[in-house]
Amino acid sequence: MSYQNAPEGDGPRLATSVSGTSVAGERPRAAESASVEVNRQGALAARTPFLSRRWVRITGGLALPAIILVVWQVASTSGAFTSAQLPSPAMVWNAAIDLAQRGLLGLYIAISTQRVLIGFACGAALGLVLGAVVGLSRLADILFSSTLAAVRAVPSLAWVPLLILWFKIGEDSKIILIAIGAFFPVYTTVAASLKHVDRHLVEAGRAFGLNGARLFTTIQLPAVLPSVISGLRLALAQAWLFLVAAELIASSMGLGFLLSDSQNNGRTDRLFLAIILLAVLGKATDSLVGLFERWANRRWA
Repeated sequence: MSYQNAPEGDGPRLATSVSGTSVAGERPRAAESASVEVNRQGALAARTPFLSRRWVRITGGLALPAIILVVWQVASTSGAFTSAQLPSPAMVWNAAIDLAQRGLLGLYIAISTQRVLIGFACGAALGLVLGAVVGLSRLADILFSSTLAAVRAVPSLAWVPLLILWFKIGEDSKIILIAIGAFFPVYTTVAASLKHVDRHLVEAGRAFGLNGARLFTTIQLPAVLPSVISGLRLALAQAWLFLVAAELIASSMGLGFLLSDSQNNGRTDRLFLAIILLAVLGKATDSLVGLFERWANRRWA
């Protein structure tokens, strides 16, 4: 507190300190701001749909595999199937341990994954480039579209004898076959989506002086990004399908070879193991595309 001089005849007058009043007033305001922030976050959580919450999605995603595992266990022990027809989950697990102890399980997984990633990268890159050229150029569309549509209809197994004839039984023939499988989904989605980009957006970009690469990265690429990601996911699934086609016929290592070898030797437990590993690896690599999707959305969306 301090005394201030009053007008003449009034005597001294007691005045409160301005700084004291300010400090006293800040505390309620800070508490009020914190309360507002807590309420805002609570309101956002309340507005989040139940099925969109992370823990619900994770739990729900694991529910069906758990149900399948239970049904599988019950069916394998019911006596309706022999162990050669339907091995139990424990038998498949023991087969995995046996292969791991021999050093084959990790080797087969590594070889197949390497082939898929290399073939997918080559096929997807070529699909992105050629798809962009066909989608942006009418001349390229006329020259390439019909021929590539015909080639796309050729089954994967039809390529195997020709690739073996040209490249022998080696890594080249397998990777080329996988690249063929990965190429067409990316090429098709990129070319089709670029043809249907809103012309008004393109014209607006050109009005602002955007041309060539700047127009593509600023206007056209963000517009087709969801389609490109979908094409990459399909291409990755195709890469795993074509891997099995390559390894079933012309390989001595890998998960496709494990499928073929298990069938020939009557090892149904290993056959189931190979199928499960292909499913798990397919999902794992698809998650990598999901990470790329989040990065691409932050970069271009």
